[in-house]
Amino acid sequence: MQYELVNVTYEGDYATITMNNPKRRNALSLKHMEELTAALREVGESTALGVILAGNGPAFCAGHDFADVVDNNLVMVRKLLKVCTTMMDTIQEIPQPVLARVHAVATAAGCQLVATCDLAVASTEATFATPGGKGGWFCTTPMVAVSRNIGRKRALEMLLTGDPIDAQTAADWGLINRVVEPDRLMEEAQRLLEAACRGSYISKGIGKQAYYAQMDLPQQLAYAYAQEVMASTSQLPDAQEGMHSFLEKRRPNFKRP
Repeated sequence: MQYELVNVTYEGDYATITMNNPKRRNALSLKHMEELTAALREVGESTALGVILAGNGPAFCAGHDFADVVDNNLVMVRKLLKVCTTMMDTIQEIPQPVLARVHAVATAAGCQLVATCDLAVASTEATFATPGGKGGWFCTTPMVAVSRNIGRKRALEMLLTGDPIDAQTAADWGLINRVVEPDRLMEEAQRLLEAACRGSYISKGIGKQAYYAQMDLPQQLAYAYAQEVMASTSQLPDAQEGMHSFLEKRRPNFKRP
């Protein structure tokens, strides 16, 4: 598929989706979100083992494109936000680990993107913010993802003040996994993604989806759900191969996608 606002590249076992509208600071217009969702689905159906989400230009992602929102009616704004939610859900629905490689500012729905990805590595030059708290349009949908990454008091500090936090603070608070110098960003992002993609592709895809399914269940229901998933997946060829290889002290031979 041809895209105007995103680039999709494949190298070896991995795919990179790059938001490529630097003049708009990769703002999430309707077209941009539709293309990004399509790109995620394309990669999700590919043989790639893992995915990097990156941004080109002075910003990782500046959030929603206000040009799509200002003076628009309620029906249209609801559509924009529904498309955005579908895009965020797609990140967590595809089987591959998705890692955000954040080189610069990620604000509002851009911060939501980072929080939604399975993993995130940021440059020391990156900053993160939900600036609606000091403006006129509160970051209500970004709040959903951010508050599922960091504690209540820290989430409310970001949401109410709108102040940016630096990359080290984002790591300390649990919004991202790693902080590195800019010249090491690509290397560390790739290293973490490769580590996250070790083992059985099939098992990992089921495990990722099970993680999100159980997250907000009460503990008793979460255990019941996870117990059934784990019991069922014990019958997968890759699960049996992993156990046989361990007992036989040899390297496993897992199926490729």
